[in-house]
Amino acid sequence: MKVNKLAIIGGGNLGTAIARGVLAKGLLKASQIVITRRRTSLLSEFAEKGVLVTKDNVEAAKDADVILLGVKPYQLEAVVKQIGPELKEDTLLISLATGIDSNKIQSYSPISLPIFRAMPNTAIEIGESMTCISSFNASEEQEQQVLQLFSEMGEAIIIPEELMAASTVLAACGIAFAMRFIRAATQGGIEIGFGSKLAFQISAQTIKGAADLLIQKGTHPEDEIDKVTTPRGVTISGLNEMEHQGFSSSLIKGLLTSYNKIENGK
Repeated sequence: MKVNKLAIIGGGNLGTAIARGVLAKGLLKASQIVITRRRTSLLSEFAEKGVLVTKDNVEAAKDADVILLGVKPYQLEAVVKQIGPELKEDTLLISLATGIDSNKIQSYSPISLPIFRAMPNTAIEIGESMTCISSFNASEEQEQQVLQLFSEMGEAIIIPEELMAASTVLAACGIAFAMRFIRAATQGGIEIGFGSKLAFQISAQTIKGAADLLIQKGTHPEDEIDKVTTPRGVTISGLNEMEHQGFSSSLIKGLLTSYNKIENGK
């Protein structure tokens, strides 16, 4: 992907995770990246690497080929209007904000330009994100450029914009849900005799292995579960007790609750 300057407006958790991913993969030189944040002292790790850090969003957007908007949804309108004079018709504007559709973002801009919404998760900093992307007013070539950028830092797919809220829940919120499972498994491991560090190591690697197994083989979870559940065995006993306690239903309800929070603001 040919990018001379990448501007990350809003160097919070997700914005900095993307910056780390770009640097770790060698996609751009540090000198080609600028990150903004009100408290620039919190971006010292990037400044030390040669990334330009600044409070000035307008200066950051100037001559940028790609602008990532990592600000809060309520800040998005003000920021797009602020950097509006620096936007060009071929500037790729990528919003990471939840719940603000492309038509609304376009209405903030003084010109028509390609707009993308992207929802990576924080695993992007180690090149293992699942990133869902929607496209608006963009050419196929521009879509491929953005897809390539995020594909270098994990898996990336283009989806219809109406599924962006759902993708936020399943991929971005989902990483926290998966981590909560690992924490619970670790606590259970302590209950049955392991020290905390060893319980965590076993739990985390087991989940990683389970995910890799499904991804690489392309099998359904239940097919792999059947291989480790024998009649009257310990696995099926544990699974059934989890289901009796609402394991699957609570996870599904959690996903729906997060989704409704985005859709309804409640």
